[in-house]
Amino acid sequence: MIRENQRTLTTLQVLFDVVAMTLALYLAWLIRVKTDILGPGFDVWTFPQYAASLAFIIVSYTILSYFFNLYNSQRTDKLGNEVKQILKVNIIGLLLLITALYIIEVADYSRYMLAMFAVFSTIFMCIERIIVKNALMYVRGKGYNVQYILVIGAGELGESFARKIKQNFYLGYEIIGFLDDNIAKGQKVDGSKIIGSINDLEQIILTKTIDLAVITISARHYQVIENTVNTLEKCGVKAEIVPDFYRYFPAKPYIDMIDDIPVINIRYVPLDDNLNKILKRMSDIILVTIGIIIISPILIVTAILVKLTSPGPVIFKQKRVGCNRKEFNMYKFRSMRVQEEEQFKWTQKDDPRKTRIGSFIRKTNIDELPQFFNILKGDMSLIGPRPERPYFVDKFRDEIPKYMVKHHVRPGMTGYAQINGYRGDTSIKKRIDYDIYYVENWNLYLDVKIFFMTFRSFFKNAY
Repeated sequence: MIRENQRTLTTLQVLFDVVAMTLALYLAWLIRVKTDILGPGFDVWTFPQYAASLAFIIVSYTILSYFFNLYNSQRTDKLGNEVKQILKVNIIGLLLLITALYIIEVADYSRYMLAMFAVFSTIFMCIERIIVKNALMYVRGKGYNVQYILVIGAGELGESFARKIKQNFYLGYEIIGFLDDNIAKGQKVDGSKIIGSINDLEQIILTKTIDLAVITISARHYQVIENTVNTLEKCGVKAEIVPDFYRYFPAKPYIDMIDDIPVINIRYVPLDDNLNKILKRMSDIILVTIGIIIISPILIVTAILVKLTSPGPVIFKQKRVGCNRKEFNMYKFRSMRVQEEEQFKWTQKDDPRKTRIGSFIRKTNIDELPQFFNILKGDMSLIGPRPERPYFVDKFRDEIPKYMVKHHVRPGMTGYAQINGYRGDTSIKKRIDYDIYYVENWNLYLDVKIFFMTFRSFFKNAY
């Protein structure tokens, strides 16, 4: 069997990244100089002049890739996580390059080149990772590049772990057997044999090829776990522990550290990461500012029509619950007659409270456009779970499991639930399932996907 050599793979990935960055710069130069797409390029630098910056680019991008764990083993990591890290590397790397050019006072470096290089570099690095990842999955699926696992503990947890390993065969793991004190040697658990008791561990290590030992023993047997870990470390075998309480987690956990104490965070929220927050906030501000400029005629005309067709304010303000359960005033164009008291019920299809212009602006979602200013204020985001009124939040908090999870992020004008048809008077439980998926799986690609799919579902369930 061919064994995985992480050092060789890392070296290849660095070389692939160097090729990707070089191609990105060359393609950007070709488009800028050899075509008229961005205007005449005859008076800009030659490629060798631009290539002088490659040394800085390669060094800085490689260091950033290292710190963002892009050169670690990605055997069990999702491709989406790698793409997210590549985006971070390219954004920070571009800022470093611009800063370096400013410091050394290089004014002739084409701005178009910088922008195109950033885009091409990101695309090429992503394509490269996809090719490498799929090639490794193919090789492992054929039985090569395999790592051998010894599972210590053949109870329910060990059996469940073994089943997952076999279902995800492309990861390249093979279980050589179980060690267990309660099941006789030779019996099979999910297709893998019991090859001894836990006391046989050291002898098994000496006689079999083991890359990794996975401990699936209940935490109440802490003395057995401690002795097992000591034996594995004495023999130089890497060990991992699957906690038996993982089944009680409502979502995928991740490990944080407080000094030398590991803390398991029950719910992973990508937008807790400061860099992710900055990226999302910057994209919100840029897109909304552009959007306000483009739709300003619609805003003005709608405001005039609302004022002319019914008495009352143009903008309707309503209390909603946002990020971290903080209340804010959400803005809408008023589409209903002024109510003496707030009515805690959903809007109906033929709601008699709607004004003449109200039906149209609700149907076309024009009534939601003032929320662009909520986004600029920081109360909302362009994409996120839709905010609800405090009355309904208090009601659903007790009725719908995990309802409050949606408040870990800023609410949005549109969201994952909305593009899947859950808005207005639809299933709250289904809506929350989509909201939680968004909270736990956020990335820029998902935001872009939701943004464009919003137009496809623009007129659905709106009244």
